[in-house]
Amino acid sequence: MGKNNSKTDKQRINKHTIFKSKGGEVFRIPAIYYDENAKTLFAFAEKRTSTTDSDAVALVLSTGKLNIKKEVTWSKPKELMRKCTCGYRPMNPCVVYEKHTETLFLFFIYVNETESWQLQHHQNKARLCYMTKKKNEEKWSEFTEVTNLVPVFKNWSTFAIGPGHGIQTKAGRMIVPAYAYTGPENERPIPHAFCFYSDDYGRTWKCEEMLSETSTECQMTEIVDSSRRDSLIYCNARTYGGHRVQAKIDKSGFRTLTTVTPLTELNKGCHGSVISFPAQSGDANTSQEMWLLFSHPTSQKSDWERLDLGVYMSTSPVRSIENFNLVWSQPWIINKGPSGYSDLTYIEDGWFACLMERGENTYTEEIVCQVFSYNEILKSLPEFRA
Repeated sequence: MGKNNSKTDKQRINKHTIFKSKGGEVFRIPAIYYDENAKTLFAFAEKRTSTTDSDAVALVLSTGKLNIKKEVTWSKPKELMRKCTCGYRPMNPCVVYEKHTETLFLFFIYVNETESWQLQHHQNKARLCYMTKKKNEEKWSEFTEVTNLVPVFKNWSTFAIGPGHGIQTKAGRMIVPAYAYTGPENERPIPHAFCFYSDDYGRTWKCEEMLSETSTECQMTEIVDSSRRDSLIYCNARTYGGHRVQAKIDKSGFRTLTTVTPLTELNKGCHGSVISFPAQSGDANTSQEMWLLFSHPTSQKSDWERLDLGVYMSTSPVRSIENFNLVWSQPWIINKGPSGYSDLTYIEDGWFACLMERGENTYTEEIVCQVFSYNEILKSLPEFRA
């Protein structure tokens, strides 16, 4: 048999199934984190009894050990948090690492009732909770509810976080992306992206102001300008068709960005993932710059059939926080066919991992992890070829 060098076959080989839907079990909503010291990937997801959001029953975890060749050996999935007999179910895993206490936080919402019921009745039934895992400890903690924000939650119709991952800034602020539905009781609530943040290593939490534009599921990453004096938080959010909402949070607040390259949103929208990573040009003048990677389905057959997960890259430098323009590449398709939610993480040395929903007939068939390199992105995108 002749050797097959096609990109499609190579990508299929590099994909590892982490969570497989079968026999009344459906896995959705991926979240991923890379522990550089332990050379370990943490992959999280929701386990459901059907594809319906209200049928979520548990949060699950699989860990992957990375070798020098960037090959990953994955553990069997295990349940971390189950649905309560009182009806509350864990949803929207969102992971963030706190470097000072060396603690991995797994945030989630603990929610009763459906989203549509909450919006109809203007009654929030979601709670913000997290579990933690300390460095060198095997066991995860019991879950903790963030109670200092309960009075704020009562003013919303409902809210959710992420999903996927949060960040910790270089200054130490922990950020968990979120969105909430707000508005008068006699009108349909409107969703707005924002974030929860903590400046005391996760002990107490506050709410950032909300983005004025209609926006839902989002992710955020920190970008430092070329002078290394200022930084901002870049937000990439889902909306209802048209273009993705791109925004920034800096000293002057939370504002929508008009970027050089708009990012197309699917009809009715879909979750996407964004991360920043060190510039890979090898030029000493750019050694302090941060570039961006974004993943999202690129096409669809119908309102809910999402297809062809693509990875977009932005290497446009941020000269100053005031002069912030983004130029995005064309997408490199890393999964042809049904593709849903995804979550990205930077590994090291120009390598990345993407945890994604995919399948042959529908994107809810499995959640797989694909490891790929910056060099593979370069070879696949015409605008970066020499």
